Amino acid sequence: MTSTIHTWRQPGLTGTRRPRAWVACRLFAFALLASSTCPASAQTQTQPQTQAADAGWAALQQSYFPGRQLETAAFVRLTAPARAPSGEQVPFAFSIDHPMTEQRYIKSVTLIVDGNPVPLTAVFHFTPDSGKAEIATRIRFESDSPVHVVAEASDGRFYVNSALVKASGGCGGPVAGDNAAAMAAAGKMKMALDGPFQRGAVNKARLLVKHPMYTGLQRDLATHGFRPAFFIDRIEVSYNGKPVLKADTYIGISEDPSIQFSFLAREPGALQVLIRDNEGGRFRHALDIGT
Repeated sequence: MTSTIHTWRQPGLTGTRRPRAWVACRLFAFALLASSTCPASAQTQTQPQTQAADAGWAALQQSYFPGRQLETAAFVRLTAPARAPSGEQVPFAFSIDHPMTEQRYIKSVTLIVDGNPVPLTAVFHFTPDSGKAEIATRIRFESDSPVHVVAEASDGRFYVNSALVKASGGCGGPVAGDNAAAMAAAGKMKMALDGPFQRGAVNKARLLVKHPMYTGLQRDLATHGFRPAFFIDRIEVSYNGKPVLKADTYIGISEDPSIQFSFLAREPGALQVLIRDNEGGRFRHALDIGT
């Protein structure tokens, strides 16, 4: 049975939340920085472009993982289309074949789309109660780009794998529709198990969230101005009070996020979700499991 516990939008800023104008300025600065190294349109890679991509990833690696040694690992399995019809909604999944015990587990997975105005797309945090470090979602691509997935294990080792996706227009394309209605509907959620409940085993669930996930780089077709950045920046999921997933998300996650995740269910209970956005909105949802 699915039940919404509480949904509300705080009228002001909370904690370290920034105004949308501040976020938009930061995103514009990121875009200017990225434009000097990222390809502007989809095309076949030549050797110089490959070298530029390698240099771009080296810079990103130094920025996000300074001093860390990243080991290429085939057990970091990625699923993505080689070419997508649109860069706005590109299906992407990772699944990491690694123990998830109290002694050894994957702590976090960082998702980076190298060629995007803001390459950092999401950081997913796992626990042994996650059951498996795996996520299926939809992400944005502004241009043809490698996507890197970096997994940090509890023993301090870092593993990486990558895929090349050809897609464009996902971050800065025009947007239409009623902005006021999109803002009012933001935060509505649905959640369901993928398959029957399995007690004492790893289960999968899918979370659907209504949210425009504005990037701050999209031009409004009606006003011809830019819609300010408005996106989910935190997702927290727990089962029977124990954390199974936390995610820091950014503008590279597609509109109306869809996230499939795993969790270990030793007994029936409640799967609970808390979502926050960069405007201070907080939304809650719950799903009773196995009862």
